[in-house]
Amino acid sequence: MTPRRDVFAVARGQYENVGDVLLRRPLLRWARESGSRLHVYVGRSPDGYDEGLALEPDDVVYRSFARWYAALVRSAWAGRASSLFKPGEIQLTLVGTKEHLVMLPAVALVRARGGAVLRVGAGARGFAPLPRALVRPSILLTTFTRWRDEATAAYLGGGPAMPDLGYAEGAGTAVLRAARDGADERDVLVVSLRADAEVAPRPYPTPAVVEALRRYAAQEGLETWVVTQVSVDDERSHRLAADLDAHVLGWPEATGHDVHEARLRALYRRARVVLSDRLHVVIAAFTEGAAPVSLQLDGSDKAARHLSTVGVHDVTVDARGLDADTVLERVRTAAGRRAEALDALLVARERLEDVRDDVVRLLAGPDAPASPAHVGDATSRPAQVRVG
Repeated sequence: MTPRRDVFAVARGQYENVGDVLLRRPLLRWARESGSRLHVYVGRSPDGYDEGLALEPDDVVYRSFARWYAALVRSAWAGRASSLFKPGEIQLTLVGTKEHLVMLPAVALVRARGGAVLRVGAGARGFAPLPRALVRPSILLTTFTRWRDEATAAYLGGGPAMPDLGYAEGAGTAVLRAARDGADERDVLVVSLRADAEVAPRPYPTPAVVEALRRYAAQEGLETWVVTQVSVDDERSHRLAADLDAHVLGWPEATGHDVHEARLRALYRRARVVLSDRLHVVIAAFTEGAAPVSLQLDGSDKAARHLSTVGVHDVTVDARGLDADTVLERVRTAAGRRAEALDALLVARERLEDVRDDVVRLLAGPDAPASPAHVGDATSRPAQVRVG
């Protein structure tokens, strides 16, 4: 009997961010569908993070990167290992490239011993030439590369763009079609604005923007909810909710990622429109049927890049320097593209299925059966292995 293959994945992320869970969960699921055993590094994750990732009893979970790395090297030497780079944003700074440099010896051994190295759903945060040169050897060792936006694919090379992994989550096709056709009842406007920044706080919405959002909700008959999907935004969410005379869905400190995501998605399923400068707030609500509107207060093009990759265009409202009437008109125009945006989402899901098929095939290895094994009922599996 052919020994079961091992897939080593990094699932550590920004623990304060539900969006990082949304990216990692589908990729881990696809890896399991290859019939391989997952070895997942999560670091010192807080309560609810592992549950949010939907880790299963058969997964080997590591808190120590050194122990995860040593296990990867042993399995690679035995010819059983494949490796997954983590999805999400690559901070292409000298510090941000450290992971790619540290992983070079291990992924070179994986390739030399017949394993696959996959980089699926990552995107660049910066586009400077020096960090690109530092990460290029890692890209050259990768068996299969799919970037999450066209700009990153053009900048780093190695493979084409794909839809962001967050589009794989959320409501099913029937719900999205009902939302597209206006056949469901939705009464909520979701608003979420980021507060964090590396150097200085993000700009707070001007009185004109606040007025425009209040008027839009009133004219459309929508109940406004300000939500926190990244915990560092919670103070701003409460301030904004007070200014908008809105409800607030904050993130209490004791609430785990799994519970908070469920609360968010329950609200997103009521949302007709989502307005946010956080990419994965827009994506999460969009995948539950809301019209995506990227409301930008600082001119960022991040959300626009990732939405345009799946064929969703002209839904960014750059509110800098605009009066309330202009903001209101642009929000209404962007939200009016809901039907075409949801059509594009359904096509993006089909593209993601193609990526999933490639991931499953490559991780299953050359000796795997034609139909990859699927994970069965977790209750029948042995207890999850945790390594310190």
